[in-house]
Amino acid sequence: MTRFTIASFNVKNLIGADKEYYTFQKYTPEEYAWKQDWMADQLLTMDADIVGFQEIFEEEALRDVIAETDRRGAQANEANLPDASKRYHKKAIFRKLAFGGYKDAALAFAANASDGGPGERRPGLAVLSRFGFAEKPEIIQELPEPLRIPMSALGGDEGAGHYTLTRISRPILKVRVPVGGKVITVFNCHLKSKLGEFIRPEGAEFAPEAVLTVYDPVGRAMGALRSALRRMAEAWVLRREIVTELDRGHPVMVLGDFNDGEHAVSSEIISGEHPFKNYSWMLRHDAKAPNDRYSREENEQITEAVDRVRLRSAEKMFVRKSLRDMVYTAAFGGVYESIDQIYMSRHFDSAWGKSIGEMEYYSVFNDHLTDGSHPEAPYNKLASDHGQIMAHIRLE
Repeated sequence: MTRFTIASFNVKNLIGADKEYYTFQKYTPEEYAWKQDWMADQLLTMDADIVGFQEIFEEEALRDVIAETDRRGAQANEANLPDASKRYHKKAIFRKLAFGGYKDAALAFAANASDGGPGERRPGLAVLSRFGFAEKPEIIQELPEPLRIPMSALGGDEGAGHYTLTRISRPILKVRVPVGGKVITVFNCHLKSKLGEFIRPEGAEFAPEAVLTVYDPVGRAMGALRSALRRMAEAWVLRREIVTELDRGHPVMVLGDFNDGEHAVSSEIISGEHPFKNYSWMLRHDAKAPNDRYSREENEQITEAVDRVRLRSAEKMFVRKSLRDMVYTAAFGGVYESIDQIYMSRHFDSAWGKSIGEMEYYSVFNDHLTDGSHPEAPYNKLASDHGQIMAHIRLE
């Protein structure tokens, strides 16, 4: 039996001091030290075996945080772990206090293909693994072939229009992690944000919708529509990669910042359809009479086809098991929701007869979480506007 933990951590803009990442935004040396201090404390508290990070501008800055975490972990182990010199050296419970460390861990970093110069930086992401990687990590961002989504259902032909995607806004990082004699495919993602996507006219200094003193509700709604389309298209790109791995028989875990709640369309695209209770009552797709319905055998066939590629939400599995009613990982403008997720294939669902393990617990590290628009909110530029999440997995 093997136990391990896997976590998702949106760090909110990690970059070294005195480097302008967005317009007029950068860290002073003091702010960067504070940021590093907070992140190291969070990593030390989580002590996760696999961590997916989002909003990483520089690999070097993340390595500095990991090194600081290890330094603090070594100090904590020296103070907490029992030995002959300590009165509590026979207390077995103290074994739980050991920090695993990342000295021998592997780090994969995916820079953003859209990254620019000072003030126009674009964040990437990373995966840290104490188990290393079974294969070379893969970065998915530039699409080999453009994703062309026809809207023919609206008009009956291609003339109704289409949406084309050639590059996703942030990379998807795919790694294969060897754990307990198994190899698990892990995807780390950060889908397009809910911020409106506005078009700047040629020669203009900025998009007209950005001028809030001349508020354009219709134009800003169109910007939100563009963002939603991009986010859902990116979710489909990820879904295609997930299904490819499942078709190969590989256990899959997906984590990251989906920028949508668990029941949002983009999340449902990633996780896949949920099978109906019974397809036998449904009219067949080729029905010729009112009683042309799917057979019991076809019901079983369809249910298996849907369930085989469906991902489970770690959050929802935990809510059902613990009888908790909600989990929040982000708050803004008075809206609290979970936009950070860990999904897993049925290989980790004990309800499936051929599962290789199960999730035992789900941790949420959001004690700092406060609505960023509140005047008394902490200065979360130096922390994060996201809570961290971690799934505790047991492999048989």
